[in-house]
Amino acid sequence: MTVRTISNGLYAALRAFRHARGGNVAVTFAIISLVVIGAAGVAVDFSRASSVRTAMQDALDSTALMLSKEAATDSSDQLQKNALKYFQAMFTRPEAQNISVSATYTASTSQVMVNASANVPTSIMSVLGYDDIAIDGASTATWRNAKLRVALVLDNTGSMADDGKLGALQTAAHNLLGTLKSAEQASGDVEVAIVPFANGVNVGPANVSETWLDWSYYTDSGGAGWSSWGGSSWGNSNSWSSNSGSWNSSNGTWTSSSGTTSCSWSTCWNSSGDWSTDSTNTDKSHWQGCVMDRDQDYDVNNTVPTTAIQSTMFPAVYNAACPAPIMPLTNDWTGLNSLVDAMVATGTTNQTVGLAWGWQALTPGDPFNNLAMPMNAQQAIVMLTDGLNTENRWTTNQSAIDARTQKVCDNIKAAGITLFTIQVNTGGDPTSALLQNCASDSSKFYLLTSSNQIITAFNDIGTKLSKLRIAR
Repeated sequence: MTVRTISNGLYAALRAFRHARGGNVAVTFAIISLVVIGAAGVAVDFSRASSVRTAMQDALDSTALMLSKEAATDSSDQLQKNALKYFQAMFTRPEAQNISVSATYTASTSQVMVNASANVPTSIMSVLGYDDIAIDGASTATWRNAKLRVALVLDNTGSMADDGKLGALQTAAHNLLGTLKSAEQASGDVEVAIVPFANGVNVGPANVSETWLDWSYYTDSGGAGWSSWGGSSWGNSNSWSSNSGSWNSSNGTWTSSSGTTSCSWSTCWNSSGDWSTDSTNTDKSHWQGCVMDRDQDYDVNNTVPTTAIQSTMFPAVYNAACPAPIMPLTNDWTGLNSLVDAMVATGTTNQTVGLAWGWQALTPGDPFNNLAMPMNAQQAIVMLTDGLNTENRWTTNQSAIDARTQKVCDNIKAAGITLFTIQVNTGGDPTSALLQNCASDSSKFYLLTSSNQIITAFNDIGTKLSKLRIAR
């Protein structure tokens, strides 16, 4: 029995009651009660049927995606069997009865269509003779015509070593890459970039000769940096001391037996026991590939760098907390998984630079020499972090850094890129209003309170990313 049929029946009963002239109070009350109960029954039973239908639609979407990977080689009978198998595995609403599932594949458009119907027994409406409500749904997956480009922006800061967070992130990232690989029916359908970040990012030392790098902030006197002794990267967030002396980040000084020397973002270098910031020596042999934020407001945009405007270029720095190198867009699944395994936890948090480079990873031209984005490509950035902003190129003031992060988030979304944000909050920090506002919508913000939830969140995101390519 459909909702329209039930509604028409109730309307007829009300109309008949309105024109009735006989009867007594008891009969009148009985009829009114019947109508009231019937109306309440429609609301209760329809609400339950609507919930079941939503679950049915989700299962249909996932079934269509699963079938699209194999539909081209399945026989018609096999397609039907697989459709039922996948649907039943994901549709777990026992109140649905008489379930019917059918699937068709159109080779000319590489399109899979899946339909389903069922009956949901009523509770209150059965008193009125309406035993069930019919529900149905359909989903279409058109695979070859759409492309998917995803940048994973992953927190690699020191606190990720706590509570098993880095290990859980690696497992989750492997799972997500497996899901996206399965979505690639033809080569190039799906490409992924990975951007590990701390207070900077690593573009790879192989890019040392690229013209888009700005070396004006980099100095090297030929030895290991002070920060290799255990100090904070770039030297403006912590202080520390050792037998060799002490570092004070608040005023940027290194004090040793030979005196006091000022340092900059490119760090102080130890050469034969002498600490120096010799700006005339620019030996790049020790550069690990790290860069810091561009000049404002290029730091929150994806402007292509050019030597004609130095502010658009990326400042190279020495950074003892340099994370694993960025992997640009690729469908080299082996390489992507290897990078995930190479991630380590070190350094402080600058969400802005991570997001900015996630956007750069999706941008045509330099610095990654990407090709133009296909017209039918869906783009997404997934950013996971376990902490609050603590350091960027200019400041350690969280609210000032958050303002930069909000700007890059707004610009990313204005460019039509779907943005997922994940806060791994195992330490009792406040829920990040910044990350909530950065997400494309509330369903794309995840607040996690345990490391294991990272895996669950990434699995959910994998399904949502796949659904970006569904046409209903």
